Amino acid sequence: MANRYSDILFQLIRSLEKAEKRHFKLYIKRSSAKEDLKIIQLFDALDRMQEYDERLLFRKMPELTRAQLANLKAHLYKEVLSSLRLLRTGDNIDLQLSEHLDHARILYNKGLKIQSLRILEKAKEQAIAHHKFNTLVQLLSLEKKIEILHITRSSTEKTQQLTEEATANSEHIDRVTRLSNLALLLYRWYVLHGHARNEADEKNIRAYFKSNLPSDPEKVSGFYERLYLYQSYCWYAFIRQDFLMNYRYAHKWVALFDEDVKLKGIETGHYIKGVHSLLNAQFDLRHYKGFDQTLKAFEKFAQTDEAKRHDNFKTHISIYINSAKINGHLMKGSFDAGVALIPEIEEKLSEYELYVDTHRILVFNYKFASLCFGNGEYEKAIDYLLKIINGPVDLRMDLQSYARLMHLICHYELGNFDILDSLVKAVHRFMLRMKNLTVVEEAVFRFLKKSYPSAQQIRPALRDLLEQIKELEKNRFETRAFAYLDIISWLESKVQHTSMSAILREKYIKSKRA
Repeated sequence: MANRYSDILFQLIRSLEKAEKRHFKLYIKRSSAKEDLKIIQLFDALDRMQEYDERLLFRKMPELTRAQLANLKAHLYKEVLSSLRLLRTGDNIDLQLSEHLDHARILYNKGLKIQSLRILEKAKEQAIAHHKFNTLVQLLSLEKKIEILHITRSSTEKTQQLTEEATANSEHIDRVTRLSNLALLLYRWYVLHGHARNEADEKNIRAYFKSNLPSDPEKVSGFYERLYLYQSYCWYAFIRQDFLMNYRYAHKWVALFDEDVKLKGIETGHYIKGVHSLLNAQFDLRHYKGFDQTLKAFEKFAQTDEAKRHDNFKTHISIYINSAKINGHLMKGSFDAGVALIPEIEEKLSEYELYVDTHRILVFNYKFASLCFGNGEYEKAIDYLLKIINGPVDLRMDLQSYARLMHLICHYELGNFDILDSLVKAVHRFMLRMKNLTVVEEAVFRFLKKSYPSAQQIRPALRDLLEQIKELEKNRFETRAFAYLDIISWLESKVQHTSMSAILREKYIKSKRA
């Protein structure tokens, strides 16, 4: 399975839709000589494969040598991309601007400088209207080159305006670059480490964030500057577990697209990610009503042409909606309905295998385990947790730690006391080594290390543990434990002799009455 999509040409062909395949066939028959139509044979052979198999290719095309096949594949790869570019130019502003720039260069090289400048002027207007300032740099650069090297009869006011445009655009791009770098590096920090674990992490993140913010925040304006500023604040707040700040900036992020609706079609990916961030923020705050409204609007957006335009969009919308559905069941206690969704979600993940990264699979396995744990299906939860524990350990040390803690509690629930002592020690050592141990976990470990000969002795110990942990609920560095594992609801279910589902359902009903 690991090599199923190992060949880049095979990956590309497998990603094509029917209309794209049909367009490619028409395109290649128009643009290629008869002897080049071997690439159609290669295209068809690869299209019929479920897994990449080079030996099968040689059987289907025995006249080819290995070197010829390599050249043919490179040629086919290039032609497929050219066909897609031609097909998709109309629905992508970046491709349209790139085409304008190419045409302006061709006209300039032909000596038709005035025609080139006219195209550049129109393209600049389009780039500014769609906030495409990186492309604007290239447009301005070619325009300045023409004005400097040739007599175009432009006015002195025009040349002055051109230099001012270039300077303003350069300053804008510098701020966008710094802000997008900050958002990306904060995201990287979270993927590697998870939430801030202690005062030292908090101090480092705060210093890093402040040192990378633009020194002139009053000049932050325009769509992309605000977009990356809000993204940076979202990651900064989320890492620090300031869930209210995270919610505020996720809301600002999504609101950017309400200010100018056409931007949903231009930066659809950023809109999708923004809604995902808002849903997660509402989940963390247990903002039930807002969560339901946002999810309903997101599902409605998923049916629009904008959402269906690209494979990336369709894939990520599916992933984010399914993730939100799971979160909805986790916070409302409808674990049985959540568990029923797992096979359908796993099928989708398999369908999107080519596009889904390891980190995303890791998170889904943890969510599946959480649903099973809440539903009392501890053996099934262990199966999903082992996929994390036995998987790659270079991502999300927080999930690695809490997967082990949940795994430990599952064995406690199953009554596997013969292995509990060794498991407690192993998990405790792991979390110490990863510097992922909080006061909450220490209290849980102390409880699990003790042996209780009768139920009468366990109940008061559970009540004591619940009281200890509830006192820590408002401590920001301890809330990380509650974000990953609802230890309070689990303990309440044990103390009250009921299910976690019933406990969470009661909390949900109370929130609706409030």
